[in-house]
Amino acid sequence: MKSIRVKGVDKDISSLVMGSDYFTPEKMDLVTDVLNNYLEIGGNTIDTAYIYYGGKSEEAIGIWMEENKRRDDVIILTKGAHPNHEGPRVSKQAIDEELKISLERLRTDYVELYALHRDNPEVPVGEILETLNAHIEAGRIGAFGGSNWSFERLQEANDYAEKHGLVGFSFSSPNLSLAKAQEPYWAGCLSVDDPMLAWHEGSNMPLFSWSSQARGFFTGRFTPEDRSNEDLVRVFYNDDNWERYRRAEQLAKEKGVETIQISLAYVLNQSFPTAAIIGPQNKQEMVSCRQAADIKLTEDEIKWLDLRSR
Repeated sequence: MKSIRVKGVDKDISSLVMGSDYFTPEKMDLVTDVLNNYLEIGGNTIDTAYIYYGGKSEEAIGIWMEENKRRDDVIILTKGAHPNHEGPRVSKQAIDEELKISLERLRTDYVELYALHRDNPEVPVGEILETLNAHIEAGRIGAFGGSNWSFERLQEANDYAEKHGLVGFSFSSPNLSLAKAQEPYWAGCLSVDDPMLAWHEGSNMPLFSWSSQARGFFTGRFTPEDRSNEDLVRVFYNDDNWERYRRAEQLAKEKGVETIQISLAYVLNQSFPTAAIIGPQNKQEMVSCRQAADIKLTEDEIKWLDLRSR
């Protein structure tokens, strides 16, 4: 499997990252099967967060790593500072408290990758960087990034870090998919648009895409006439995305693969380092993702799929 590198992490990161928002200790058989299947296809990175399943996702991963002695075999990406009912939580107190709890749940004393789950533009980047650098110095995190952060704030933070001799943001995690979101799937979420794409191409900052397969838009289960999935209709149903679907379907036939695999290959064949967070729950889906990771798309094919050429 292809891999990417992130500054601050001494291991290669597999281009397919295992999502775990449905993991829970009450379903350890499922968690074990999924993670074993994931390792079997060559994956090594698990994505989780302080808020996933009320904290049970991290707990389940911690149990699995400890009971199967797998900590050294995987890279952990967890996230914190997601807003709650009281509002934004991008602060030293919240980051310190949530990271401590996350590490306890995960039964480890460090994570390779840590992301702020949201931004709060009212907090100066210097305060955020000082807090995160302290955790790097203490060995609790290897590298940090922003989940759903604008590229303007990432650039501002990294300019500040360079000026003040601090470690900056090493990766970003917005939504990147062949189907373009016309509005956020969840409040406060960001999807890659043309300016953000250009920034990543210029900066070469690694990107971890959530909803990399557009919530199943390319599975073939949906049609323009089928409006039963309200969220999918709200976010992805428009003429341009259906044209992207038709082009992906055509290219899939030419290459002898599935349409959904072309959509995943699109994410993994950008000109800058990318990884796709995936959510297969059985071996067949896992193998399909693995096969998609091997599909090579040319720059012209990417542009054609993306409606940037006719």
